[in-house]
This record gives sequence, structure tokens and C-alpha cells, in this order.
Amino acid sequence: MATGWIEQITGSIEQKRRYWQYKARTEQLPANYRAAIDALNRYLMYFGSITKGDTLVSMLEDLADLFEQSAANGTPIRAIVGEDPVEFAEAFLQNYSEGQWINKERKRLTDAIDRVAGNEP
Repeated sequence: MATGWIEQITGSIEQKRRYWQYKARTEQLPANYRAAIDALNRYLMYFGSITKGDTLVSMLEDLADLFEQSAANGTPIRAIVGEDPVEFAEAFLQNYSEGQWINKERKRLTDAIDRVAGNEP
């Protein structure tokens, strides 16, 4: 009972646990991979605007998987992100678009236009 009340205020404890596990995983990466994933994480947080905690944590876990595997295989960072890291980040983010706040605004805009267009003579 107390957990439900606390989660209503602070958010999902399970999601927080998964996020801290993600952070611990990234701390284990070699320094250059860790710096790259930290930079991607920052960009994804600012640009992504994901409001669904489960979607956000899943995205970060997938990113950690990618970098852990790449580090283990000795894959160069440029081979992971390509020549344009912004393009990589935005393409990566498209796989998690259902959690973005902009989807609500897109629906709101579409619904508003549908309403007014339906009333045209």
C-alpha cells in the first residue's frame, strides 16, 4: 500500500532501479565508450522528450547493450555512430517515438484540424 502511494509521488521504483542499473553498466565501459554514451544520453534526454518512463529506460538499456557489445568486440565508436552522431541519435530515437510528448501535440493538432475541416461548407 505504501509503495503505491510513494510511486504516485516519485514515479515507478522499478524504473528508477532499472535506470540506476543502466548507469552502473555505463560506468563499467572503457573511458571513450563511456564518454560517447554519456554524450548520447544527454542529447537523447534533451531532444527526445520521452515522457513514458518505461520507454525511456528501455531505450537507455538498449543503448547500453549496443555499447557493451561494441566495446567487447572492439568496434570503433565511429563505426557505431557513423560520421554524423546527431543523425545516429535521432535515428536511434525514432525506435522509441511512442513515448515522446510531441505525439500528444501531434494528435491534438490533427484532431483540431479534423474538427474544423469537418465544419467547412
